[in-house]
Amino acid sequence: MMQEIFYIDRKTGQKKKEKIYGHFFLHRFYGEGFFWRLLCSVIARIPFFSHLYGAIQKSQLSRFKISRFIEEYGIDASEFLEPVSHFASFNDFFIRRLKPTARSIVEGDEVAILPADARYLVFPDISKIDGFWVKGKKFCLERLLGDKALAERYREGALVIARLCPVDYHRFHFPCACLAQPAQLIPGPLFSVNPIALKKNINYLCENKRMVTELKSALFGTLLFVEVGATHVGSIHQTYRSGEMQAKGEEKGYFSFGGSCILLLFEKERIAFDADLLAASEQKIEVLGLLGQSLGRTRQMGQRAL
Repeated sequence: MMQEIFYIDRKTGQKKKEKIYGHFFLHRFYGEGFFWRLLCSVIARIPFFSHLYGAIQKSQLSRFKISRFIEEYGIDASEFLEPVSHFASFNDFFIRRLKPTARSIVEGDEVAILPADARYLVFPDISKIDGFWVKGKKFCLERLLGDKALAERYREGALVIARLCPVDYHRFHFPCACLAQPAQLIPGPLFSVNPIALKKNINYLCENKRMVTELKSALFGTLLFVEVGATHVGSIHQTYRSGEMQAKGEEKGYFSFGGSCILLLFEKERIAFDADLLAASEQKIEVLGLLGQSLGRTRQMGQRAL
């Protein structure tokens, strides 16, 4: 029996069922069959398969499925910066840019924003989390960050999980004004980050290939911005200039084709998340939000030197 995923659409407040891209293989690879799980492990751990699939998505032949994909998943092409006819491949469509008017950035230095179009879960205190989707299943913060001292620093901090689906706009942006340090690569496999997969093994989040960037903010302290690759996302592209001040909402980078995930870690008592995000997360239901919408407000109004 296929598992269903529900989320709350932040625009309407309605609970909806997610239309899962590639649901057949997702349920097979992360189901109970030994053969499929073994095959999934092989594909996720050998970069050749990701590179091969990526090459197919970048081929000119792949552009013929763009229109069908847009229609099937109800994507609003009027938001695209370029017309659909300008995309030379499916990956060109996947990493599309949006018109500046397509997303509004909430104003106010004291407000942090959602960094991407994604499905969100928020947790005010990482140390008190009893599973994200399944009770008792947690990931290891030290494994995620690859640094024991850094993990201890955020042990009682706040966590944001932003899950991007293949249908989403796949560029990600800075959640607040900050000084951005260089992104650090942590190699790993490319398992799915869909809840169906994470219910089997939440530690895919800290095993997968990922990049960790330290963001220094006057009002929100030092944040960690973690991009997590997933099935067929072999490339995480950084487009920002490290060591420079970044405005809230400026582009940080983008993912190539596939599902993917962003994690934000805040130091203890640095952010007060919006009530609707908290309420849904307490029920373990994701909220579909858009880039630029409010994430929460700073708890520290005093300025700190960057």
